[in-house]
Amino acid sequence: MKTTRPYVLSIAGFDPSGGAGILADIKTIEANGGYGLGVLSANTFQNDIAFEKTEWIPVETIKEQLTVLFKRFQTHHYKIGLIESLEVLEELVTFIKAHHAGAVITWDPILKASAGFSFHDRIDKRRLQAVMKQISVITPNIPEAEQLFGEGAALHQQLLENSEYCAIYLKGGHATEVMATDTLYAEHTTYTYQQPRIAYGEKHGSGCVLSAALATQLALGKDLPTAAENAGRYTHLFLSSNQTLLGYHQYPVHHETNQ
Repeated sequence: MKTTRPYVLSIAGFDPSGGAGILADIKTIEANGGYGLGVLSANTFQNDIAFEKTEWIPVETIKEQLTVLFKRFQTHHYKIGLIESLEVLEELVTFIKAHHAGAVITWDPILKASAGFSFHDRIDKRRLQAVMKQISVITPNIPEAEQLFGEGAALHQQLLENSEYCAIYLKGGHATEVMATDTLYAEHTTYTYQQPRIAYGEKHGSGCVLSAALATQLALGKDLPTAAENAGRYTHLFLSSNQTLLGYHQYPVHHETNQ
């Protein structure tokens, strides 16, 4: 019987409400069958409805935290959330890859807090492409995808073209159809996953939950399309857990852990 859980390392901000950021990541990783490790990228002053400010952790401090963990744990799977800039993201990804060239990195490109606070207004497309070449999958929602890749009818084609660099899991929660449709773009191929839209399904930190679940499913050895489907299903359960803005992680998730 397999009993050892795979490590999944989250680099993310601290949200005191526990709904988003590193606390949400660790809850999600544990519920999906991984063991969560965490390194702070920022300290945020927020709750589930208001965001006041961010204090960024210096990149050298983040790398120092990572180095201590590298000395003790075999970390092959990572989830990166709130990050100060694409420059910092690129530096951290390069640092991780120097430690383990085969690292599987999931990036949740948080460009704006759910309370409306904006983190990144200008995107350096060349740097974005350079980062994508080093990571495995990114998980934008529709507004984030439009800011990263282009708006309107051209978005689908841009996602297909950019999927040659890394997979793109497009979250469909901002659409208005009866069924919520997420789409995975991977090597010019698309996979769609549908769940019934929930009337009270808006949740603080749902993007953090999806990306952490995806990173954990990959750590469990699932192939990307299956990992994406499982992560979407877990997120749907999280969204339907109650009628408040803070979801629960109480649902059992069936999984197989690695030796």
